[in-house]
Amino acid sequence: MLNSLILVGRLTKDIDIKETETGKKVGTISLAVPRSFKNMDGVYETDFINCTLWEEKAKLTKEYCKVGDIVGIRGRLQSNIIKTDEGSRYFLEVVADKVTFLSNKKKNDVKNIDN
Repeated sequence: MLNSLILVGRLTKDIDIKETETGKKVGTISLAVPRSFKNMDGVYETDFINCTLWEEKAKLTKEYCKVGDIVGIRGRLQSNIIKTDEGSRYFLEVVADKVTFLSNKKKNDVKNIDN
């Protein structure tokens, strides 16, 4: 069995980094990823996908990337359950295993961040 995905898109907002109760850094980015086919009106639609980055990946993404930059994400889908008074809510999130900075103004080279 395999749970792996690759996304390439533009950052729609700067990364938001928070610290967990255990002191780990976790960041969330939103990628605008255009679909590879046109809809019935002949337009390429765009999906907006939230991705979670942990520790060094989050810190370096904050340092090197800003809104509009192109980023590649290799990661996995993770399912989560939130229990509320109304019941349980299930949702999927993308957890990044690798981040590649495909366009940035700070450095002219391409950066890869692995685990």
